Amino acid sequence: MAPKKSTIVLNVEQFIHDIEERPAIWNRNFHCNKAFLEQMWDELSGAHKLPSEVYVLDDGAEVDLDLGNYERFLDITLHRDNNITTGKIYQLVIEKERTGEYLGKTVQVVPHITDAIQEWVERVAQTPVQGSSKPQVCIVELGGTIGDIEGMPFVEAFRQFQFRVKRENFCLAHVSLVPLPKATGEPKTKPTQSSVRELRGCGLSPDLIVCRSEKPIGLEVKEKISNFCHVGPDQVICIHDLSSIYHVPLLMEQNGVIEYLNERLQLNIDMSKRTKCLQQWRDLARRTETVRREVTIAIVGKYTKFTDSYASVVKALQHAALAANRKLELVFIESCLLEEETQLSEPSKYHKEWQKLCESDGILVPGGFGSRGMEGKIRACQWARENRKPFLGICLGLQAAVIEFARSKLGLKDANTTEIDPKTANALVIDMPEHHTGQLGGTMRLGKRTTVFAEGPSILRQLYGNPKTVEERHRHRYEVNPKYVPRLEEHGMRFVGTDVDKTRMEIIELSAHPYFVATQYHPEYLSRPLNPSPPFLGLILASVDRLFHYIQRGCRLSPRQLSDASSDEEDSVVGLAGATKSLRVLKIPNTPKTTKNGISNGCNGSSSTSEGEGACGGVDITNGHQ
Repeated sequence: MAPKKSTIVLNVEQFIHDIEERPAIWNRNFHCNKAFLEQMWDELSGAHKLPSEVYVLDDGAEVDLDLGNYERFLDITLHRDNNITTGKIYQLVIEKERTGEYLGKTVQVVPHITDAIQEWVERVAQTPVQGSSKPQVCIVELGGTIGDIEGMPFVEAFRQFQFRVKRENFCLAHVSLVPLPKATGEPKTKPTQSSVRELRGCGLSPDLIVCRSEKPIGLEVKEKISNFCHVGPDQVICIHDLSSIYHVPLLMEQNGVIEYLNERLQLNIDMSKRTKCLQQWRDLARRTETVRREVTIAIVGKYTKFTDSYASVVKALQHAALAANRKLELVFIESCLLEEETQLSEPSKYHKEWQKLCESDGILVPGGFGSRGMEGKIRACQWARENRKPFLGICLGLQAAVIEFARSKLGLKDANTTEIDPKTANALVIDMPEHHTGQLGGTMRLGKRTTVFAEGPSILRQLYGNPKTVEERHRHRYEVNPKYVPRLEEHGMRFVGTDVDKTRMEIIELSAHPYFVATQYHPEYLSRPLNPSPPFLGLILASVDRLFHYIQRGCRLSPRQLSDASSDEEDSVVGLAGATKSLRVLKIPNTPKTTKNGISNGCNGSSSTSEGEGACGGVDITNGHQ
């Protein structure tokens, strides 16, 4: 049986890279579901030269980052079956053929592959994504470009599907780019006309044409597209580049999308409740325009040349910054450039990266794999710890923080992870039992797991609302070696969260630090625009010296904290332990104290005194910078 109400198919041009700019947001206030269609051939052919984020769902499925954008915008929970790939469909059909379900018939693309696609969509459309109620609308994204050979079985499947579920249950929106050449300044509609013509040649006629453009396009261009693409003028929706992605739903509402879908799909929506439903979203969009005060966060990673590698981390930081009424300024730092080898080979790059790190308000070390840049991450952790800089480590970031602490405080100079040095005498981070060396596929700890908070004070537990447990998503092959935990805790590192068996370390904190927190799980996966992730919110608040007051108020922001007009000078600078911040000793790189122009060698910031060399050298000066 087909879904009772409707199926919306979005055909997305290859130019649209950010799914949050697509009209999936129509259904933010409905009970929604989606089956996401993507092709595997780009990955199989090695077309993705730069690393893109791997998004993890509750059930442990590793999927494209687009599903994360759907989850964030719609505030829903998707599953592995919401991700349909060419490989999954072909594997399903081959397995059926091997078990004799086709009774010896010749298996063909039509009807066997196309039938499998339609059956998959119908099945997933009945799966709840919010509570236990069945979805009212199913959004299906047919990715790629019309005419690409790898997508044709899916196009044919939906050509058949429109007759299978009837017109009132099927609405097709075609998304196309309207380029604006700078030489002429005139919007060009030919690409849209050509793609619609080819789509119609495949048997699919769009009900809506969503035009993406750099600047707003006039009524004349809209009417031209309407005339040549056989749709009414009100069925041409123009979405131009906006200052914030959160304005897109409001722009689509102004274009009458809700009214059109309500009538076209017979949804029977009570239009009187629409204003109230979108009020929080309007407030969020307005805040992106009015916020003025900035907070700078440095992301120390190894894939910094391609920001999509940390897409969820960036979104989670944006959610937290908006909640704290701050404008986020991101600084991406290549961790390799923080290492001693770079100081010798490329000193200018070394000092430039260290200067960016030291001038930031907070530091985040995200996850990753491999040895490249690991020592740079460790040095960043050391600098944040010694200089009392707000710090958040995620997955590999936690492991780097533990290794650095063992080297500096336990005197284990050879402390390392078995991922980098399998023969290390002090393996602070070890392989999990599930990990099989040499077999990388499907051997990680994936999906939502329960973290149990230990007894005693914990900043992160308070930020979560003082629960006994919390559920977050994981993706890792290595974990902290439990035999070193007692020694680490004796020297001040607190493991405030473990798994249910208390054998895997999930959360670390340093009690004598304003905010030094690291998690083995990935909290960015569950961050939402209207509900930011607690670890990220803590980092932002600590970076603007407001975390202590936030916790004192029961984890609620005061009107003054929400006001963009308040000044930092009015805020008390009392730390979490109640001690007023004082002048501290700063460690800078082991090079002459000043350059020719008298500026320090890349490090500005406060530091606490510690034994041995600092993270970036060993020259001590007194500095009153807070």
